[in-house]
Amino acid sequence: MQTIVFETAAAAVRARARIRDHIYQTPLLPARKAGKAEGATVLFKAENFQLTGSFKIRGAMAKMSAQPAGGRLITASSGNHGIGAAHASHALSRNLTVVLPQTVVPAKLEKIRSYGVEVILHGEETGLAEQHAQERAASEGHAYISPYNDPDVIAGQGTIALEILEQCTGVDNVFVAMGGGGLISGIGAVLKAFSPRTKLYGVAASHSKALAESMAAGRVVETEHRETLADAVAGGIDLDTITLPLATATVDEVVECGEDDIRAALKTLALEENMIVEGSAALALAGFNKVAASLAGQTSVILLCGANFDRDLVTQAIYGP
Repeated sequence: MQTIVFETAAAAVRARARIRDHIYQTPLLPARKAGKAEGATVLFKAENFQLTGSFKIRGAMAKMSAQPAGGRLITASSGNHGIGAAHASHALSRNLTVVLPQTVVPAKLEKIRSYGVEVILHGEETGLAEQHAQERAASEGHAYISPYNDPDVIAGQGTIALEILEQCTGVDNVFVAMGGGGLISGIGAVLKAFSPRTKLYGVAASHSKALAESMAAGRVVETEHRETLADAVAGGIDLDTITLPLATATVDEVVECGEDDIRAALKTLALEENMIVEGSAALALAGFNKVAASLAGQTSVILLCGANFDRDLVTQAIYGP
């Protein structure tokens, strides 16, 4: 497993060279209030300011830039990966179909369609959309791009950790929301290869925690998926996912957060940190809040993974009905 971790880290270095002209290097911003009560230094890795409003452009661009030209591509997404993939396909002049769940946030759907890609709405959650995209890929001869279960995609997400380690020395902890595992696997591989002293916290939403439960079981397991403010992390994972062994090898601790925790973190970010983000970004801060009392004197980085939010949903969560 150690070999796979180091190979993934090396792939992240190569991916960075391919994608650096197509993405933003996002800032590492000091928190205004978070962690102050515990005497901790807290920094936000602001992927909410990324080119497409989410980290997903990194993995999508890393994958498409490694693909041979020609042929049609198909992918599935809860929204953010679809936006990143649509942007990458436009920048690289590739033909792309994006399969989305019928519950996709309207603002994300609008952004994806704005790039002129083919869009298919299928299923009530991301796992069903992924199955449909895989079936279409097999029956129609398209190349399938997984939003998380792909070495190039994982390497692209790992470029975030390369930036963090350049932007701040002596990082003690990194907090990352867990969905399909592509993000946390890429970041984890880079951290374990280049900064093994740094502790990686994976933060799972109680309403949809497929990766967390699979890590606990040591195999992919079926889980219940309920509606969550952190919609970008919702859904199941592939039976053959490479993110499970990578996450198991690199995540030091899993923190589980409920909807009230996520809502409180959304409020903190909006009203105290002057940043309005989507629920999956607030999930990472919610995880930090759960263990903050034990991190006095330490430097923690919280990954704000995106800001492609449903305006009505987030406004209600922050300000109430």
